[in-house]
Amino acid sequence: MRDDYQQLVDEITAVLRAPATLENRDFALIAFGAQDSEDGEDTEEPALDPVRTRSILQRRSTAAVRAWFEAFGIARAQAPLRIPPDPAAGVFMGRICLPVRHRGVVHGYVWLLDDGHLSDLELGGPTGAPDPRLARAMETAARIGALLAAEARAGEELGELLRDVLTAPPAGRDAARTQLRTALRGAADGPLALVAVVPWTPGTGEDADHPGLPHLPGIVAACALPGDATAGAGLAALVRLRAATALDPARTTAEQLLRSPRATAGGTAAAVARGEPPAKAAAGVSAPRRGLEELPAAWQEALAAARAAHADPHLGPVAEWSAIGPYRLLAALPALQPDAAVRPLLEPAHAELARTAETFLDCAGQAGRTAQRLGIHRQTLYYRLSRVRQLTGLDLDAGEDRLLLHMTLKAARLGPPRR
Repeated sequence: MRDDYQQLVDEITAVLRAPATLENRDFALIAFGAQDSEDGEDTEEPALDPVRTRSILQRRSTAAVRAWFEAFGIARAQAPLRIPPDPAAGVFMGRICLPVRHRGVVHGYVWLLDDGHLSDLELGGPTGAPDPRLARAMETAARIGALLAAEARAGEELGELLRDVLTAPPAGRDAARTQLRTALRGAADGPLALVAVVPWTPGTGEDADHPGLPHLPGIVAACALPGDATAGAGLAALVRLRAATALDPARTTAEQLLRSPRATAGGTAAAVARGEPPAKAAAGVSAPRRGLEELPAAWQEALAAARAAHADPHLGPVAEWSAIGPYRLLAALPALQPDAAVRPLLEPAHAELARTAETFLDCAGQAGRTAQRLGIHRQTLYYRLSRVRQLTGLDLDAGEDRLLLHMTLKAARLGPPRR
């Protein structure tokens, strides 16, 4: 289907004699066209445009660029729009935006660089008809819209099956697994990995027709899963791997998903209580699987890794299940109140003492390493550790007390489990 998009974008490029770029509603690149000369050779683009260059190289526009374009109402536009440059947002060249719609719903945008050679192109409106070339381009954009809509419908159906495989009762789960295996054909045999992104904002209100399911190479199915009172919604993406021992495709997909505007910022209640700034969205990658039978277990692994990456910046923003250490155990435990001895240390007023104690235990009780990592004098460290002993009553020279303190601090950082 990607070849279909490329062919249609090339048609628009040829009709308007201007390089065209196709992005989906979330500003992820789908295809781009290069202008050809009459003898078939590629000609130079009108000028080096950093927004177009970034979109092509990094497959996505920046938040500032998205905000500038969306301010002109492109998501509601029925006809082409001219958008002026905005150097402050990095938009150094004007654009003509062709909304890509199907049955009244916008599914993406075709962008045309306007360095002045399109300034006389009549866009049409209440007082006149559009330039015939632009009318032809809009007809092509409508064909793109139909393809995007069909792809979205197919993706949503696969996503619903994946959701049932991960969360439905056993009877419904078995039926969904059978249907998903049929729909995925050979891809169902793997190797596969699940990627979790938390938090993830699904479509609401005006975006209700756009649940935000990503269409990236390698993703065979994706679904948004609801959160609860303690955690926001998350995204599950089933990714095809090249080999059972190589998770690189899943990591790449996770990194791309984190650049989506739907990967919203947030933070655990425990982090807020410790006075830490909210963490950005994070992603987790499960261990590889063959077949679909172990997907629920893989989802728990991916989710645990995402929670760990969200809680501990040293692990994120993308963490693999095999690399999260003690969080593999902690993520599987039910939600419990912090141990009574450690609870005073978790109060916001003692956030610095809690960080000191956790770092000390992370460094295996080595004072020199701890002081260096915290950037404090060793005597300051000793004073803080004495305050920790006073608050908790725990002996930091005793192995069991150190284990209790360490695991309680890690569990508090991880926050409550997501379901």
